[in-house]
Amino acid sequence: MLRKAHEMYSKEQREKALALYDKCHSVTKVMQLLGYPESRQGLYLWLRQRNAGPKKKAGRKKVNNSPDHPLHPSLETKLDILRRCFIEGENVQLVSEETGYSRASIYTWRRKYQSGGPASLMNPKDDPRGVLNEGIQSSTNEIDSLKQQMLEMQLEIDILKETINVLKKDPGVSKTPLKNKEKAAIVDALKARYTLPTLLSKLDLAKSSYYYQESTLNRIDKYKVLREQIRTAFYDNKACYGYRRIHALLKKNGITVSEKVVRQLMREEGLFPRIKRKQKYSSYKGEISPEVPNLVQRDFHAECPNQKWLTDITEFAIPAGKVYLSPIVDCFDGMLPAWTIGTTPNADLVNDMLDKAIATLSKEEHPLIHSDRGCHYRWPGWIERMSRAGLERSMSKKGCSPDNSACEGLFGRLKNEMFYCRKWEDVSLPEFMKILNDYLVWYNEKRIKVSLGNMSPAEYRQRLGIAA
Repeated sequence: MLRKAHEMYSKEQREKALALYDKCHSVTKVMQLLGYPESRQGLYLWLRQRNAGPKKKAGRKKVNNSPDHPLHPSLETKLDILRRCFIEGENVQLVSEETGYSRASIYTWRRKYQSGGPASLMNPKDDPRGVLNEGIQSSTNEIDSLKQQMLEMQLEIDILKETINVLKKDPGVSKTPLKNKEKAAIVDALKARYTLPTLLSKLDLAKSSYYYQESTLNRIDKYKVLREQIRTAFYDNKACYGYRRIHALLKKNGITVSEKVVRQLMREEGLFPRIKRKQKYSSYKGEISPEVPNLVQRDFHAECPNQKWLTDITEFAIPAGKVYLSPIVDCFDGMLPAWTIGTTPNADLVNDMLDKAIATLSKEEHPLIHSDRGCHYRWPGWIERMSRAGLERSMSKKGCSPDNSACEGLFGRLKNEMFYCRKWEDVSLPEFMKILNDYLVWYNEKRIKVSLGNMSPAEYRQRLGIAA
């Protein structure tokens, strides 16, 4: 709008309006007397332009062009700077500050050299026009020496480029830490342009070592089938087995291999169970009933099934909401006789679980049930069910998780193996509860335990002739 106001009036009209303003010092009066400009901002713009005065041309930047530091350095100077930066690995910024030539110039020289060779870096005075004089022997030797230097520089640059492109190393990396396998890869990438002895000498790689690496690359992987078996066993067991359990599972299936080989192959295949710790759910609401003694006293050993049980509640928080698990753990072998899963940690959750567990007992079995001091285990419904079934109660001390560590250990393994290792954004609460239930079934029937001779609780009981 202001540009339009400036262009639609002639220079004489603008000067007339400014002269009138100098007399009356009123924008409104100028607009009333002259009938222009259309807006007050237009007259303000003319005033600013008049008061600003003519623009001064910026002074030319002085450039150092002394004999000691020419504006256009010689070919030798450019090649020396490129050698320091991209062959010897010196910092480009430090070389720039030392020589007085900008980083932009150095990188421009590098691009020209890579596209056109040393000739692209020459200045007109490096190759003066005139009479072609016959060369003398000393100048010929110098040219041959310069050619040899340029070939060596090109070889160094090519080696560094392959170190970056093939091995994904940083520019300026030293060649000494490279492994023989990496050096052999560089030789393979460059042997079409340079002779093999030249490359081996430059990379300090013995000829026998190079051919050994070549034979290794072409060698058939004797562990190809085993790798696939390990990968299958890892993912079939919910990606939660470490190398010891994978080794035990392979041995169980009749595959004889050392534990060290299994560990190495799992590392090469990137098969690592992920572990993460989070805060657990607490159900303690204060002392709401008479104190119950701790009869277990951290002795979680049982001589037979259904002799000593543990229970607790744990929470799973996912984007869709919260899910709670209430299981019974048998101290004999870690079997889960019963569990319930729900969205509310109320009395129904633990009472239904206890009803299911009691239904698995015979008339002669009356296990001791140990829990923490949560409110669920002190409400009348829980106490009445325990009394009717003739079950004895035991409780941990207040805030003492080691008193129920065997049950806490179950929760830790469960969450590390099926919960923390994946994201749950697109999973609904019913879907999650089904996944959790499937895991618990797998835990009882398939998941091997080292303490049970690499058998699952169900397999262990079947081996002993005990119905699971």
